[in-house]
Amino acid sequence: MSKFSNEAQQLLEYIGGKENIAAVSHCATRMRFVLNDNKKADVEKIKGIKIVKGTFTQSGQFQVIIGNEVSNFYNEFVKISGVDGVSKDEAKKVGRKNMNMLQRFISHLGEIFAPLIPAIVVGGLILGFRNVIGDIKLLEEGTKTLTQSSQFWAGVHHFLWLIGEAIFFFLPVGITWSISKKMGTTQILGIVLGITLVSPQLLNAYAVAGGAEPPVWDFGFAQVKMIGYQAQVIPAILAGFLLANLEIWIRKISPSYISMIVVPFFALVPTVLLAHVVLGPVGWKIGSVISDIVYSGLTSAFGWLFAALFGFAYAPLVITGLHHMTNAIDLQLLSELGGTNLWPMIALSNIAQGSAVLGMIYINRKDEEEKQVSIPAAISCYLGVTEPAMFGINLKYVYPFFAAMIGSAIAAVLSVGAGVMANSIGVGGLPGILSIKPQHMLTFALAMLVAIVVPFVLTVLFAKRKAAVQK
Repeated sequence: MSKFSNEAQQLLEYIGGKENIAAVSHCATRMRFVLNDNKKADVEKIKGIKIVKGTFTQSGQFQVIIGNEVSNFYNEFVKISGVDGVSKDEAKKVGRKNMNMLQRFISHLGEIFAPLIPAIVVGGLILGFRNVIGDIKLLEEGTKTLTQSSQFWAGVHHFLWLIGEAIFFFLPVGITWSISKKMGTTQILGIVLGITLVSPQLLNAYAVAGGAEPPVWDFGFAQVKMIGYQAQVIPAILAGFLLANLEIWIRKISPSYISMIVVPFFALVPTVLLAHVVLGPVGWKIGSVISDIVYSGLTSAFGWLFAALFGFAYAPLVITGLHHMTNAIDLQLLSELGGTNLWPMIALSNIAQGSAVLGMIYINRKDEEEKQVSIPAAISCYLGVTEPAMFGINLKYVYPFFAAMIGSAIAAVLSVGAGVMANSIGVGGLPGILSIKPQHMLTFALAMLVAIVVPFVLTVLFAKRKAAVQK
């Protein structure tokens, strides 16, 4: 008998039995179920299973947090239940049947950016390290940076830009590839499309934004500006979806014996033309409007209110999946403004959730079994992975989740009020300070302190009040 046999049998029973499971898969830490009837799942009993750290419903899927041993548990569950597992992507497709239009849009957006996150995180760390060695005057009584004092560090600074540029400037290539992968179309065509948006033949997007006049393709009866879309998100998304849908449609109507020639040609060429004539300019305009609205809102006289609302609501947005929209907005802010004031608040929210768990560790310091769950959850949260903390601890008790939301809101007001900007998005949590512009690092450190202290203190106070009421 496997060590997970009893727990797997319990989960099968409490989730409504085999007949209630439409699809099941797993990711790095969670079992992902698409249920025929979510009401048949006994959430409280499922949470009571020893190995379960929490549950939530997202993207049309009922998800059960297991932890690092999820793959072994999944194998035992499939064996006991007799349910055939499916891939994570297939489970998502089935799960979309339970979503409304907005939820489907958010789900698609999340799936586009999810494969890009590792590169974006690396890029954020690299740009953050370049901040430290190239912009902060640490030597000779605060008059010189490391790069100014050492040829070695100057070389490192120059070399690391090779990777940073590849990730952020050429982001459209990653987006169009990710869309083609998600849609099940030819991935190399997605890559080629992305390259045509950032080709060296085109005038760099930053030069265009600076007022430089781009060259043109002259077709005699019409001229098309040769504009690059470096770091632009929305033009790449629009072009990527056009290519994928055009390829799918042409493949359906094309005879199989000529499809290898016809499909790539008639999918790629019109898409590239429309990307530069229509989709690129329109997408750029949409992105500019979105970034202007967000930036203006956060820097207006009511910026503190926007910050408080975002800081307070970001953690609940994670539960619903709506937080995926912030990736696109952050990247658009970076391309338009050279920095983002949104992402620092996200990092502070992560820290606040970890600090609430820290409060629970203090409250339950004599409970060894509780500490086995809460200590790893707090560590991962401080490093930017919030799921174990939020679903395994904070939502379980509710009041630490609320304490974290309050602490996050206060820290966000401090961050936005002081005009804190990040050079990039990267690792959330404590390492997030590396991505902050050097002139704002001290202020952000104070905001981080608020995000650590306030949730911790509130969690302890809420726990004492709860204990007093129960008496």
